[in-house]
Order: sequence, then structure tokens, then C-alpha cells
Amino acid sequence: MFIKSVKLNLLKRFLLFSFIIFMSLLLVYFGFSNTIKPSVNDIEENSLTDFANVNVEDIAKDSEKSSNSYIKWVEFNGSATLLRKLSDLDISSHSQDSTIKLNWIELMSYLGCKYGGNLKLFKQSDLDKLVSELNSGKTMEELTSNMKLYNYFYQSYDAIFHEFIGEYEVETSDSSGNKSYTKKYGLKAFLPIAKNYSFSHYKDFGSARSYGYKRVHLGNDLLGSIGTPVIAVESGYVESLGWNQYGGWRVGIRSFDKKRYYYYAHLRKDHPYAKDLAEGQIVSAGDVIGYLGMTGYSAKENVNNINIPHLHFGMQLIFNEVQKEGYNQIWIDVYEIIEFLRKNTSSVYMAYDDTKDFERRFEIMPVE
Repeated sequence: MFIKSVKLNLLKRFLLFSFIIFMSLLLVYFGFSNTIKPSVNDIEENSLTDFANVNVEDIAKDSEKSSNSYIKWVEFNGSATLLRKLSDLDISSHSQDSTIKLNWIELMSYLGCKYGGNLKLFKQSDLDKLVSELNSGKTMEELTSNMKLYNYFYQSYDAIFHEFIGEYEVETSDSSGNKSYTKKYGLKAFLPIAKNYSFSHYKDFGSARSYGYKRVHLGNDLLGSIGTPVIAVESGYVESLGWNQYGGWRVGIRSFDKKRYYYYAHLRKDHPYAKDLAEGQIVSAGDVIGYLGMTGYSAKENVNNINIPHLHFGMQLIFNEVQKEGYNQIWIDVYEIIEFLRKNTSSVYMAYDDTKDFERRFEIMPVE
């Protein structure tokens, strides 16, 4: 009996000791997981809400419940070809001073509504019919009077493309080097890679990432050479600047209407930013803001832990400031937008021999 009692006590102690070790390991694991997750404000990749079975009509109705309601989900799946067709219609109708001025966002919203948000279903005949009806004198308000979701799609697409097309003044120079400004109407957003610098990319939005914790990729990686000048796609102000263990050296630019947050990450080691770039500074579309690199995936600053040099480019939509941070952010797939922006690149030159910094060659000015 004594031997049995001793064995039983030893077994109890062993089980208790094992349980304590197990719980300690769990606490250590979860404690580590919580410390490695950054604040959502600056992360390159974050968890997406599962919208695989989202009902667009329910989302639209929710955004119109009251004056305090706002859009909580947006998907853009149109092609670069469609964007070119719509933008050409808009630009040509304004440049040629046509009687009927077409608005590419209105055209896009009509098609988005017609296809239930799936712009991959685009048919040229649908666009031709729409343009014909508008040119005949019908208004978009008349044509969409029975489309319950038109306002939702217009607000969504306008949040993405609001400042892409419009009037601007561009600096030009004659053969003698005299500079002047010429007023134009057209595409005024720029490719995030400078003119004459090559890059490649593929459709990687939503792909898996595991550094730190499991999540999905909320941007598009543009693979290029270290030191390639990175360009501001749209005018705005520098909202965030500095090191982030996921994105490395990164810069976040907020549009003036605060609807868009552009995220540029993995910038160059040692010299990531354009000369004198600072938080709060206003930048213009086409400005050089930094240089492509491979920094990131490190809690220690200024470390190259990315395998392939590339620019991570992301666009976040913000309809209410509570969406800026938290786990219900709206990031869109920008692959086709990048392809569309290939038609407008910013020409740059080395402006400072001592620092090897680049600047844009021609300035643009907004038209009030």
C-alpha cells in the first residue's frame, strides 16, 4: 500500500508539473504573438474580412441606413483595358469640347450596377449603347432611375478614382529652354515607378503571408532594381514616414479629400526617401518620394530581409476615419490600376550630385 501511495503521488506530481509547463508554453506563445503584431496603422499586410459570400445589395443598403452610415466594403475588379476605354471617352469629350461631356466614373458606376459589381462581365455593346443614349440627350440620372445600387457604386468608384482625371497645368519647355505652363485635361495620376525604369508584377493581392503571423497580402509588389525612383501617384500629404518591421522603410500619403491612403513600402536601405521628405509635407502627383529597395521583415531598423527588391504599393479607401485603423480596413486590388497608369509616367533626373537624389523633370499645377 505504501509503494502504491508513493507511485500515485509521483504520478500526480508529474501530471501537475506537465500541466504547468503546458500552460506556461501557451502563455509564452500567445504573448509573443500579441507583441509581434504591429499597430494596424502602419502594417503592410493585414487580415481581410471574409467577403467571399458578400451580398453587394446588403452592403449598399447598410451604407444608406442613416446619415451616419458609410460604405464598409468595396471591390474593384475592372480591367486596365476597361479603364482605358472609359477614360478615353471622358478625356476626348472634354478635350474636343463636345456638347455632351462624359464622366468616366459615372460610366463605370452604370456598368458596375448593371453587372452587380462584376466588371469582368463587361461587354463593349453595353458601353456603346450607354454612350449613344447619353449623346442623344438622356441624362445619367434618367438612365439610372431604376438602379437601386447606382449611388453605392458611384461613391465606391469615385473614392478610388476621384483625382485621376481632370484639369491641370503642365510645365513645358521650348527648344531654347524657356519654360511655360500649358492647361490640359486628362490623366493626372502617375505610375508609382519613374519613367524609363522597368519593373514587373503579377496578381498577388490576397496571397498568403506568414512573417510574424498569418495574413493576406493587401497590395501589389512591383519588382525592380534597387534605387529605382518611386513616384507619388496622387497629390496629398505625407501621413506616415519611417520604419515598420513589416514594410521596412515606408511612406504613407493621404489624399487631400482623405478618401485614399497610398502605402509605399520596402524602400531602399540607408537612403530610402527623396531629399528633405518629411511627415506632414505636401507632395504633388509625379513627385519623387523615395527609392525602391528590399527593407523590412525585421524589428531592427534599416535591415534588408526581403528576398527580392520590390516596391509594395497599396491603396486603402476610407469613408469614415474609424476605418483607417482596426481590422475592417478597405484595401483594393491595384494590379489593373497599375497597368492602366503605365500610360502616364513621371520623367525624372538626378538633381543633386552629392546625395544622388532625383527630382521630377516637369512640374504640374492643379487648376482651381
